[in-house]
Amino acid sequence: MLAHAIIDHSRAASMSRLAVALATAKRWSSSFDLAASNINARGLSQKIRALLRETAQPVAVVTSFMPPSVAAPPSPFSDSAAQPPSESIPSTSMSTSTFHGATLSSFTSVSMAPHHLVAFSLRVPSRMATTLSDLSSAPAAPSSSSPPVHMVINLLAAPQAHVAVLFSRPDLHPRPFEDPGIQWSLSRDGLPILHDSLGALSCRVVGVPWPLNDLSALGDKVIHRTEGKSGSVDAGGAESELFIAQVMRVEGVPRVENVGYDDSIRTLPLIYHRRGYTTTADKLLLNQKADS
Repeated sequence: MLAHAIIDHSRAASMSRLAVALATAKRWSSSFDLAASNINARGLSQKIRALLRETAQPVAVVTSFMPPSVAAPPSPFSDSAAQPPSESIPSTSMSTSTFHGATLSSFTSVSMAPHHLVAFSLRVPSRMATTLSDLSSAPAAPSSSSPPVHMVINLLAAPQAHVAVLFSRPDLHPRPFEDPGIQWSLSRDGLPILHDSLGALSCRVVGVPWPLNDLSALGDKVIHRTEGKSGSVDAGGAESELFIAQVMRVEGVPRVENVGYDDSIRTLPLIYHRRGYTTTADKLLLNQKADS
């Protein structure tokens, strides 16, 4: 009986050690899989960036209010508009809020019917992202019969590369609205419109921003097991939020006279291509037009 007890105890101890070893191996395997997943995600990010650098992206500056509670000294960014977006803070005589802007290189139109919708992403943490989130969640004024306008999206023209740089580097240009090269006026909602832009859209944020680092928060049901319960993967970059906005009005943009450049390029867009600003040609050097 004593021999049987010793054997059973030995077996139990062996099984316990085996269970510990298996649990340890599982943890190591899970950590390895997660590390491999993050490496793969970074590799995919690099490939996507390399491809998108070969395409052209429109450049816009979003302007809005910044409540005093959001205001803070600007943080430097290592890359200018290649790292969209960043915000800049002007000095202003307004006592309850201040104007600020952010250069966007992720702006796009997503719908024309039944609603006029556009979209863009903002890096977080970001004062602009916080501002727009706060404005979108604020209750509408009881006396207002129309939805509030939260921002103006200024679509930049070819000569406005300087404008894009000013609003993308708050560390170098903390007060872009005071720059002698910037002329602006207020919309009927009291928001800045940048003169000489291709156009300006007064918009309101629709709903809450979408966290782009967490697919499960977007309602995704297919999450790879190595991504963890949150569905997020470290791709080696900054986190961003996606904003959907409804266009409420197309603004008239004042023109600046005697600016010293050819008027013909005023109607061409400023685009971001291969980490630099450029524009389009007025004619396609192809056998046929794009719309033929």
